Amino acid sequence: MRIIPIIAVAGFAVSASIAPANADDRPPTADERVKIEGALKDAGFSTWKSIELDDGRWEVDDAIGPDGKKYDVKLDVQSLAVVKRDLDD
Repeated sequence: MRIIPIIAVAGFAVSASIAPANADDRPPTADERVKIEGALKDAGFSTWKSIELDDGRWEVDDAIGPDGKKYDVKLDVQSLAVVKRDLDD
């Protein structure tokens, strides 16, 4: 009787450890960061907090737009064009 709970826990631990994280979630390299920041400045953003590749797009948190408001911005990974901007409350 005691073996079954141990096997269940061990099985869960193994499956959790091999579950893949989203492989493209990462910060930009130094070269990518320079290009992304240039694209953000060209789009009128002045400052931002973090930049991360997530779900195939660059995600930029708390970017201050030309209107002075704070946005979460998504950029196309190839062209670096702004594909979405959400007003950050």
